[in-house]
Amino acid sequence: MEPRIKEQLNEIEKQHQIKILYACETGSRAWGFPSPDSDYDVRIIYRHDLDWYLSLSDKKDTIEFMSEDGELDVTGWDIKKCLKLMWKSNGALLERVQSPIVYREEQNISGLLKEYAEKCFAPIATMHHYLGMAKNSFSEIDGKDEVKLKKLFYALRATLACKWIVEKDSIPPIVFMTMVNELSFDQNLKDKIVTLIELKSDKTEKYMHTAEKDLNNFITKELEIADNAFENLSGRKEREVDLDFLFRQIVKTY
Repeated sequence: MEPRIKEQLNEIEKQHQIKILYACETGSRAWGFPSPDSDYDVRIIYRHDLDWYLSLSDKKDTIEFMSEDGELDVTGWDIKKCLKLMWKSNGALLERVQSPIVYREEQNISGLLKEYAEKCFAPIATMHHYLGMAKNSFSEIDGKDEVKLKKLFYALRATLACKWIVEKDSIPPIVFMTMVNELSFDQNLKDKIVTLIELKSDKTEKYMHTAEKDLNNFITKELEIADNAFENLSGRKEREVDLDFLFRQIVKTY
């Protein structure tokens, strides 16, 4: 699949007259719990030529592509949009710059973006992102006898991200098992999660699984803790972050 992805990236670059600075995998493949039929969620960060930015009109700063067979989903954000989202400590962007699966990268730009992401990190903003995601996912499985295993993992991942913010006061890792291994909670639950990841790797995304009541109870408890901690979380780590400088540096030199 990787050659196909790289070929599509080249086509997108030509079609939209952009330069792709960074392209990575997100979703279940990057999180570490894909199913055999999981699609490829490729996310790109790109820039235009300098003149594109020197305009009085607002222009579209996103790109979307979906292959006809549904296997390849590509979404792109212009670098200016990315830096605006970084200022807001956007959870999706924070995940992208951490992705363990990178298809293209200019001059280690992910390292530069990660450095600034740490400076912009606002626990309360990122918690808002993951807490909403966890509650939405959990509402689809709570109280049901059978659930999509995919949905259980969505709820678990977002819940552990909330737990990470509360306990470690730092950006949650994109790799799910990093959170499982480094956060403190019952070892039996950790062992069950590992078993379910192995099961998911052999099941389609439509697979229905008997509800795991102990994991549901764990999610309920952790979301209550996150809710109670929410209002006391801090804002941006550093008050002064010169993203204008970073934007000019990227547009001029990358």
